[in-house]
Amino acid sequence: MQGEGPDVGASTLFVRLGMCDLRCRWCDSPKTWLPAKECRIERARGSGEFTTVPNPVSVVQVLEAARALEVERHRFASLTGGEPLLQPEAAAELARGLRGLGPHVNLETHGLLADALELVVPEVDVVSMDWKLASDVRRASDPRGAPPEPFHDAHEAFLARAHRAPRVVVKIVVTTSTLDEEVDVAVHAIDRRAPDATLVLQPVTPVGVVRERPSAERMLALARRAEHVLRHVLVIPQTHPIYGAL
Repeated sequence: MQGEGPDVGASTLFVRLGMCDLRCRWCDSPKTWLPAKECRIERARGSGEFTTVPNPVSVVQVLEAARALEVERHRFASLTGGEPLLQPEAAAELARGLRGLGPHVNLETHGLLADALELVVPEVDVVSMDWKLASDVRRASDPRGAPPEPFHDAHEAFLARAHRAPRVVVKIVVTTSTLDEEVDVAVHAIDRRAPDATLVLQPVTPVGVVRERPSAERMLALARRAEHVLRHVLVIPQTHPIYGAL
């Protein structure tokens, strides 16, 4: 079940690819940052029981597992991570294969690898990109203690290509460190590059070093601010932690 964004609650089969080149303070899946020796495959749809197999797993194996999990009865198959676009050829092949089995394919990405997106965007139905804010996110390659470089230019370049997908969703995770000015830059870039995109303002789920979420008043204020520019603005928290699933 999709736990965030405008399709929250929709039946979704998740295919999680390993490795990520960012470090988000609020990341709920840090085990995906580095290559793993093994991966888990759910034994039966909704069972919560998993089989462990060695990595790397072939596309053929993934599609066989998807069939066993009744992928055709899901509304979406989601390529998530880590960061799927660090493996663009595999992501494109997976998207094409999953789409052929019936569901819509959703690419969940940090929205920075525009060249890699070129291979994948023709194969997906939804590009669901994060807009990372330097107040809470750094690159894995950034020197410790150095202030992170803003992500805005790279995100705008990515969005300029993502708008070729049938649907585009842009998500901003809002924390108590988020600045109005950061959100304003994102909102105006979305208006320039993909004005029909849906903007989701997601209050952070406290995890790791993040201990509190922004208030309802703060979220509503940001939404009003964004709605002066964009037509499609939603405030949606994560729901999967409610059910004990990450």
